[in-house]
Parts: sequence; structure tokens; C-alpha cells
Amino acid sequence: MFFKKINKKIDKINESLEKANIIEISYIIGNKKEILKRNLIAGISRGVGIGIGITIITAIIIILLRRLIMLNIPVIGDYIADIVEIVEKSR
Repeated sequence: MFFKKINKKIDKINESLEKANIIEISYIIGNKKEILKRNLIAGISRGVGIGIGITIITAIIIILLRRLIMLNIPVIGDYIADIVEIVEKSR
């Protein structure tokens, strides 16, 4: 009877540790090469993701600006033309 209660408690503790990934975290903390490998992969993934995201957002902005120029709106068209002229002068 006493051992059944202890086994149930141990099973509950084990389940909660598995849910919190404590076992995996304790393995990683003990292995420095594993920490280095995971951080390297995470850093590369973040860098690639940021690069792809900025590329997509920049492409969308360029497409929108081109459409605004095609609409030939006087105020916006003049503003964009001024920006282009400033960029060409700075070359």
C-alpha cells in the first residue's frame, strides 16, 4: 500500500519532468559540445530567416513603390523623383 503511493508520486514527478523537458535540459547542460552545436544551428537558422524575411519585405516595398509611380500621383511621384535625384547626385 505504501509503495503504491510512492510509485504513483514518482510517476507524477516523472511525467511533469518530461513535460518540462528537464531531462533534455540536464543532458544539454552536462555536454558542452551539445550546447555549442545547438547554439550554432540556432544562430545560422535565425540569420537565414532574417535574411529571407528582409528580402521578401524589401521586394514587397519595391513593388508597391513601382505601382505608386505608375499611378502618377503628383505629390508622391514628385517626392519619389526627388529621392531618386538625391541618390543620383550622391554617386
